[in-house]
Amino acid sequence: MARPTSPVLSVEKIARAALALVDRTGELVVGRLARDLGVSASSLYHHLPSKAAIVEAVRAEVFRAMPRPPEGVLDGTADRAEGEAALRALLRAYRDCFAAHPRVIGLLTSHTVSAPEVLAVYDDLTATLLAAGVRESRLLDVVTVLDSFVIGSALDLAAPEEVWDAERAGHPALAAALRAAPRGRQRADLAFDAGVDLLVGGLVRG
Repeated sequence: MARPTSPVLSVEKIARAALALVDRTGELVVGRLARDLGVSASSLYHHLPSKAAIVEAVRAEVFRAMPRPPEGVLDGTADRAEGEAALRALLRAYRDCFAAHPRVIGLLTSHTVSAPEVLAVYDDLTATLLAAGVRESRLLDVVTVLDSFVIGSALDLAAPEEVWDAERAGHPALAAALRAAPRGRQRADLAFDAGVDLLVGGLVRG
């Protein structure tokens, strides 16, 4: 049997290559993506009809590692404590998905979410908020606030270990705070957990 004369493409292969390109360069240039895959741009569009569709395939790839909430959360039988625990786990997983690819955040936030796999993640988040006790009339506000918090936390997790150079700049109060605090991943995780505590207390229980 004759071998194919060009690389075999799929939505998943395009999405992974596009994500790798954004991770590497910070941009999604369709012509560059096509060259990386050894095909023409028209071949990409045979699988994904527009750049926006490629972006949504990348979004789905970023969110591929997101877990589902427990069945009790989804079917409405979980109690409030179980809903809160599931919410905390979802938010941490959501942060980690974005933190693994921080250069893609600007690209994804500039496009409307339409990937079915990602809309399913937001549906799970909404169901989890309901299980945690959030009123239906407040759901969209809470989802928006959590989205903003998680994206900022992902950027913080991906930041350099030395975020502030307060000693050199001569800001003693900030420098003292930095000396008293942990560094790197531990600092980012503690800040994230503190933020989740505040949000759960103020938005979910409030």
